[in-house]
Amino acid sequence: MFDYSGTKWKAKRLHVLRLDGYKDRVASMYGRTLEATIVHHIYPAEEYPEYSWCDWNLISVSMATHNKLENRTTGELTKIGRELMERTIPGVDWRKRKK
Repeated sequence: MFDYSGTKWKAKRLHVLRLDGYKDRVASMYGRTLEATIVHHIYPAEEYPEYSWCDWNLISVSMATHNKLENRTTGELTKIGRELMERTIPGVDWRKRKK
């Protein structure tokens, strides 16, 4: 199980939030502006541990968006979460791709 309480994750989480300007990057895709407080693994850490620490696999989101991306009871991705995963190419930094 991925350690979300460890020092390494806390530092990585802060790094990604800063990288994304504390903005919910998924909401911004739909023209909405929300403050991000959570960092979501696009490819789930449990299924893809090799991607757990990669910046391209981490995205800043709000709690509301996170609840839309992942079933909070089972931890499984929702339809929207799967769609985000399918649009994300492993190893390609989506932050630097042209829009």
